[in-house]
Amino acid sequence: MTTSTQTNGEVIDVVTGNPTTVAGTSGANTQMPGQPVTVSAAAAATGGIDGGNLIGAAVDDELFRFNSEDTPLMNLMLKAKRVNVNSPEVDHYMIDESKSIIYTNGLTTSKNRSFAPLQVEDYDIPILTPYTTLLVKGVNGYDPTGTKETPGKDLMLIVSGSEGRGAMPYVRAVNGKKANPDDETCIVPDIPAGTPLVILANSLYETQKEVEPEMILPQPTRIYLQKRGMNQVVSDYFESQKKRVPFSKAVIAEQAIANFKVRGNRTLWAGRAGKFKVTVPKMGMQTIYTTEGLRWQFKRVLQKPVTWNVDNIIAMAKMFFTGEDVPKSAILLAGKNLLESIQKIDYKDHPEILITTKTNKVGWTVTNLHTVFGDIQIKREPTLDRLGWSNSGGLIGENRLVHYVYSAEHSFEDRVAGEEATRNGILIWDALALKGTCHVWIDGESDEPTDGATNITLWDSTAAPPRPKNGAVYLLTKNCPGISASAREGQMWRATVSADVTEWHQLINEEIVV
Repeated sequence: MTTSTQTNGEVIDVVTGNPTTVAGTSGANTQMPGQPVTVSAAAAATGGIDGGNLIGAAVDDELFRFNSEDTPLMNLMLKAKRVNVNSPEVDHYMIDESKSIIYTNGLTTSKNRSFAPLQVEDYDIPILTPYTTLLVKGVNGYDPTGTKETPGKDLMLIVSGSEGRGAMPYVRAVNGKKANPDDETCIVPDIPAGTPLVILANSLYETQKEVEPEMILPQPTRIYLQKRGMNQVVSDYFESQKKRVPFSKAVIAEQAIANFKVRGNRTLWAGRAGKFKVTVPKMGMQTIYTTEGLRWQFKRVLQKPVTWNVDNIIAMAKMFFTGEDVPKSAILLAGKNLLESIQKIDYKDHPEILITTKTNKVGWTVTNLHTVFGDIQIKREPTLDRLGWSNSGGLIGENRLVHYVYSAEHSFEDRVAGEEATRNGILIWDALALKGTCHVWIDGESDEPTDGATNITLWDSTAAPPRPKNGAVYLLTKNCPGISASAREGQMWRATVSADVTEWHQLINEEIVV
């Protein structure tokens, strides 16, 4: 076994003569990565005191005590709904509520007829079963005579059927234009591309009792469960000397497990999904899985404003609590700079926003931000600082997490073959996944959009955003006539850019999923 000695604060491998890295996070020489716990190794890490002459001193128990405050996300995972699975690959269904709004993807025109093929995406067709009614936002209907347009009163459609399964559905207008006031049927007016259609209840004929069953086909995401492990080796001689060593085996184990949790917490945030083969001596081909971190699972990304203010906080709370998938509570796990920015906001002109300290269900002391839309519990997440995301944070629905477990956490203790030492370890094979689409990642590190997510920018100008990217979404914190005369505070608008021409479409439904 390779041994080390310490010279001038630097640990030297006695076999190779090369320095060995032993520094901890702060640079102090307290860590011996990959080294068994022996008297010699412990002496090298505690100032070069010779073995057998270790001084018994008081131990700072606080330094080694488990602290859930350092790994908030992992503790949320342990409190989340646990699902035992029989494979390291899981099909995870994120969306657990049906759509309430769909959008047309092309011009719907009837050419002055009483029916028209509705232009929608293929994946929305199964939702539009016969006799479903739809409210067409932004397209005016007509009065009962069908001769006078009714501004502010939207058109309603009813699905009459299709030419076959998977074919474009045909719709009729309920309150459309009529050629003659006495006509039974209405003409379907033109419906522009990008028009929101709100899905209403079906409307059956007099004797009807059977309808087509709803086709619910949620799209799964493949989740990989990552196997994590921790080993430590303690020599028998070290055990016999432990009364003279300034820390016991139990305290060393606590520090090792704490380190295991901290690294695992980083993986829960930032790991990238992967699956690859390795060749193991005497065991043949084996598969390694790496899990996808929560940072990359968010479907909504809010670009952090230049300066946080009360309007931004209210807009964020509204966006989180007023979509389709409304959670019971929200926890904001924030980097230190984001936490500071929110703390420095002047709330004096908004007495309805209450900031208090409370102990939540997880057992943390959190800052509770009360708004009319709901309460946000704010908690610092040290791991985000370690990952370089101090200006960012994750706004998470507390009851919207799933903990997949393939092999429950278990410990083991084995004698090391050929050595007078004992190996202790922990093994677990699991993954954490977001359920629902309420969650919001606040991105304060980059202006680049996150692939696979809807990126939302808070916009507080009356002028339209200059040179927006195609598909960019803006949440207005004040009226913006530069976008549209009807662009009002609190609305969301999406930019469609083609050949340097920008068209703006209002998004009625704030629960956006790409």
